[in-house]
Amino acid sequence: MYPYSYILFLSYFHGNRDYFECHEVLEDYWKSPEGHSERIWVGLIQTAVGFYHYRRENLTGAKKMFEKSINTLKLEQDAIKKLGLDAERYFNLLDVQIKKIERNDPYESVNLPIVDHELLAECKKVCREHNWTFAEAAALPPAEIIHKHKMRDRTEVEESRKEAIKRKRKRSF
Repeated sequence: MYPYSYILFLSYFHGNRDYFECHEVLEDYWKSPEGHSERIWVGLIQTAVGFYHYRRENLTGAKKMFEKSINTLKLEQDAIKKLGLDAERYFNLLDVQIKKIERNDPYESVNLPIVDHELLAECKKVCREHNWTFAEAAALPPAEIIHKHKMRDRTEVEESRKEAIKRKRKRSF
């Protein structure tokens, strides 16, 4: 009933709290033909990125992402409901995060308001398969998860950028 990428997104979000991976898995889906470039996926990705920044104490980036997520998702309230989430509680959760940031409160794990019991069961199943406890507000995850964007191998991305610059320079001559 739901795209598996969405189930993975929720499982990473509530399982090992790997917000970077939430972003990656849903971005891949959003850009695929199946994702149809729907705005709902962008709003969910922005939420995950907001939590990624918040946990890393990038409060400015976190607040911006939460605000963007609200603005994106306000237009998608029916889609939020179709994805098994409570839209009102979702927006309230993001508003609370913004207020916490404004007070300079530290990051705390939260759970998205999943209201579809079958979706919840599927996410818990995926978490068990990965040996994660669903919705556990445990201690901070390891540095590899918290600072994932800095610790991953970027060789392929950097090479691709260099090639794009070379092609652009050739075209301009």
